[in-house]
Amino acid sequence: MATPAIRMFRKIEGLFCVYKPAGVHWKLVRGSIETSLLKALNATPSQPLPTEVRFLALPVSEAEAPKGLTLSAASMPVLSKHPLVTGPEFQNIKVGVGHRLDASSSGVLVLAVGNGNKVLNNLYNTRVTRDYTLEGEFGTATDDFSHTGRIVERSTYGHITKDKLERVLAMLQGANQKALLLYSNVDMRSQEAYEMAVRGLLGPDGKSLPILTGLRCIHFEPPNFTLEVQCINETQKYLRKVVHEIGLELRSTAVCRGVRRTRDGPFTLQDALTRDHWAASDVIQAIGKKRSSKKKSKTQTKDSPLQPSEETTTVNQVKPVREQQ
Repeated sequence: MATPAIRMFRKIEGLFCVYKPAGVHWKLVRGSIETSLLKALNATPSQPLPTEVRFLALPVSEAEAPKGLTLSAASMPVLSKHPLVTGPEFQNIKVGVGHRLDASSSGVLVLAVGNGNKVLNNLYNTRVTRDYTLEGEFGTATDDFSHTGRIVERSTYGHITKDKLERVLAMLQGANQKALLLYSNVDMRSQEAYEMAVRGLLGPDGKSLPILTGLRCIHFEPPNFTLEVQCINETQKYLRKVVHEIGLELRSTAVCRGVRRTRDGPFTLQDALTRDHWAASDVIQAIGKKRSSKKKSKTQTKDSPLQPSEETTTVNQVKPVREQQ
């Protein structure tokens, strides 16, 4: 029979996400989650101790002693099973981490508990994309492309306009779209390519270089600007370098002041648990909510015919090729 701690552990097995603040290493976040879950598991009420039958000698007087020893059967608890003897039921718990965030970045960090680690591995084998918000500043270049690095160059930025910035972004996105098709290893004139694009499955086959599948400016107030990026196989250092290269294309310089992940596959900022909600009860609620939403999406997929996704960035590139056939 499963103990209360084991029943509780089964509830927290799965995937969930937390919000990692900037300036905190992801290992510290994972450690805090592990400690919180372990405390909750070992704080559950323990089961009653098992009992065993023992024969105890009854006290007798000196006058009755020569007659022999008198025994009595009694039910006694098995003290070897006591928590003070065996220790906590859970000594450690495995919490897996999805796509990492470096110390200076913030945003959605996906975690897995127990059997959820297998689901986590399967998730990242399906070409999931991630969304970021990048905050940049024109006029400065550093050795590590961030605003905290050593300054190596200063430049003017008064000639930069939003139209010029958007033209550079369009050029970068076009180059990355070509790379996406190149690494897909699929004939773009085939029916398979069209169906994969409709389903949003068109992407690099296996591990490839970082690819930007979406890039746009959502705020422009020189010297500051903000970009929204959708990408695959990226690192935060690569994204900072993208901001640096945008500055060079505009005949200026730029540094990245912040990297914030807003989506990692199916997990968004709305799903992320903040620091005050890393308790076991909040994790159980988050996992249950994600499971129920996944079941609903599967039901809707079975009931409705396949429809092209408006967010698929490669559909518009595949369709003209089909029309030429």
